[in-house]
Amino acid sequence: MKSFSQYIKEKTEGKTAVLVWGRMNPPTIGHEKLLSKAASLKGDLHIYLSHTNDKKKNPLDYSSKIKYSRKMFPKYARNIHLDNKVKTLFNLLTKVYDLGYTKINLVAGSDRISEYDALVNKYNGVEGRHGYYKYEEMQIVSAGHRDPDAEGATGMSASKMRAAAVSNDFSTFKKGLPTAFKEDQELFNDIRKGMGLKESVSFRQHIQLRPVSEDREKFVEGDLFEEGQKVVIKESSEIGTLDFIGSNYVIVKTEDGKKYRKWISDVKEFN
Repeated sequence: MKSFSQYIKEKTEGKTAVLVWGRMNPPTIGHEKLLSKAASLKGDLHIYLSHTNDKKKNPLDYSSKIKYSRKMFPKYARNIHLDNKVKTLFNLLTKVYDLGYTKINLVAGSDRISEYDALVNKYNGVEGRHGYYKYEEMQIVSAGHRDPDAEGATGMSASKMRAAAVSNDFSTFKKGLPTAFKEDQELFNDIRKGMGLKESVSFRQHIQLRPVSEDREKFVEGDLFEEGQKVVIKESSEIGTLDFIGSNYVIVKTEDGKKYRKWISDVKEFN
């Protein structure tokens, strides 16, 4: 009797998989365009999201991204896979190859085409820690616009959405979401909580609330400190260098080699 994996492999043998790999932190109307382009291509659509989670650029955890992406793009909900073993693009390429697909169309924003093209071709047929895949045909297809996961201010992007959440600017944030999506307030607050900020409750007025701590808001945005920067410990007036930057604290290394863990409010820039 054939195993389920053997059955699936026979069903997909010689077929084309259309792949989408993205951060979607958070998902936006830019990602909707990307998925629409992918769905228009010939092949079986498979959408996978990265697992990266941090307070600055990836405030939503993996399961939350899957949940919101499925609700935001219900047309593609069945194509959005939850798989705890697929954590990298190479994991994805190996996974799909093991399913029996021999051809792929990998869809990406226009500014990532050359990067993806070089990466996936470099390791095609090469065994290594990344796994193993050997496709007969591989196409990197442009979605026709910039990568919606890219940093920067051009067009609607996940970075602009995160910036709006940090600024408590719900009005701007909502412009980056499909009009049919109804959980905009929950998403807004989940992003803020993921970045270490307080929950917002003033949605109707769309007013700019006073931040709990201006230094805290700047710190989350990455505009307050950076590693290697000279600072002064307020309590002792000692001068040191930022050896490590955590989620809400820093490690200061003084000139005599001692290290101190301090809250961001305990240090200031050395001028």
